[in-house]
Amino acid sequence: MRFKKNKPFKIMQITDIQEIPAISPDTKALLENAIKEENPDLVIYTGDQIKGYGVTYKGKGKELESAVAKTISALLEPVTKRNIPFAVTFGNHDRQVGISNKDQFNDIYKSFPSCIGEQAEGIDGGGTCSIPIKASDCSDRVVFNLYLFDSGTDAKGGGYEPFDRNIIKWYQKTRDELKEQNGAYVPSIVFQHIPMFEYYNVLERVKRTEKGAIRAFRIHKNEYYKLGKTCGEGDVLLEPPSIPNENTGEFEALSEKGDVLAVFVGHDHKNSFVGRYKNIDLGFTQSSGFNVYGNRTKRGVRCILIDENNPGEYKTYTRTFEELVGKKVSRPIYDFISSKAPETTDAAIPMICKAVFALAVIAAVIALVAGVI
Repeated sequence: MRFKKNKPFKIMQITDIQEIPAISPDTKALLENAIKEENPDLVIYTGDQIKGYGVTYKGKGKELESAVAKTISALLEPVTKRNIPFAVTFGNHDRQVGISNKDQFNDIYKSFPSCIGEQAEGIDGGGTCSIPIKASDCSDRVVFNLYLFDSGTDAKGGGYEPFDRNIIKWYQKTRDELKEQNGAYVPSIVFQHIPMFEYYNVLERVKRTEKGAIRAFRIHKNEYYKLGKTCGEGDVLLEPPSIPNENTGEFEALSEKGDVLAVFVGHDHKNSFVGRYKNIDLGFTQSSGFNVYGNRTKRGVRCILIDENNPGEYKTYTRTFEELVGKKVSRPIYDFISSKAPETTDAAIPMICKAVFALAVIAAVIALVAGVI
């Protein structure tokens, strides 16, 4: 990848498409219009491209591989038909389809000529890589660097796997090699699926009764949060960041040399914000798929602009379905119901308890009335 003289380098992040073989026409419309209008230099997919769980992908062996490849090909079409370079990492659901991230990466994504990024040496699977962006003067000088990390999948017993310490070591080694080659640490942005522990540090803990307070779970059980002061106007927090239960030191490593400007994730479909903790911006990008829960017509993509002449700063904004396509969706009832559904098992439990309590109260009232009659 290389800068074009006097033009910002535009990255588009697309996350949590979570599509099935019968792809939603709304998903297709969002992706097509976003790529057409923004015309990015590079598209980065940050995981859960497919809904790997459930019964949407049937069969085994070649039949399953064909169904997955066909779906992914259709999702990539707005990019591949325009020969726009793209890179991919994975979420917690991709491998649940029964095909490993390594095989999806090598056999499906890498079959497209415009797929860039080679799997990091010494790291298992697929979706962890470094993408240098070189100077517009045709030299080998790296002006900016992008890191894609495979942040893992669901943990046994609930929650999410700890972030791989081997990826942290690989990042540190790559970072130092770039410094040696270029004479200084190279400004960088990290893309991954699952947020880090420190995402809670850009939020403000509030009382349960405060308007807009969002309930958290697991290690933040019974705590309530809203966006913190470093977040911007129009930012959205509608569900708690779903982080691993164990902190393996990713943020500490990313922040120690000042090269990483920002980290952008997906995973929690309704969230879309950027806040700052210490020397790093921590950003969420909303989901873009309509066959899974999301923030209705506020689903969208994120664009990031990097200036070759000022690589230590960047600009970012999102584009939503509402802006690009309109307010009407093909399945309004499903869309409404799915937007109200619990996002995780943890979120479902209190909702179920409330429903059971309500039913018990109704049954008691009915029994009392019947006894009086």
